[in-house]
Amino acid sequence: MEIRYEEIYTHVLPALESKKSEFEVYQYNTVTEKDIWKYCISKKWRKKDIAELALHQIVNDVMTISPAEFMTFEQIDQFKTSNWFSEINQEELQLLLNHKIEDE
Repeated sequence: MEIRYEEIYTHVLPALESKKSEFEVYQYNTVTEKDIWKYCISKKWRKKDIAELALHQIVNDVMTISPAEFMTFEQIDQFKTSNWFSEINQEELQLLLNHKIEDE
């Protein structure tokens, strides 16, 4: 059975909006409903078949997300996807990696 994330998303949107409002209380104003949904798919339900979950289980998973666990996931995700040397060209990177410190 194909999972219809969009259909489930529309059913749990009120819970996602509520969780977003809770995050705003903690000054996490940039978090969106889609960010929370992505977190659930990537972290909470990573090893589960969402099609087999009852609606109340999905809503419970959304409502029990703590700001700390969400932000930790976001930070780790940013570390995994960032290219720290994107502004450095290949030649500059080689110079950095091969640079030897001269003795004084």
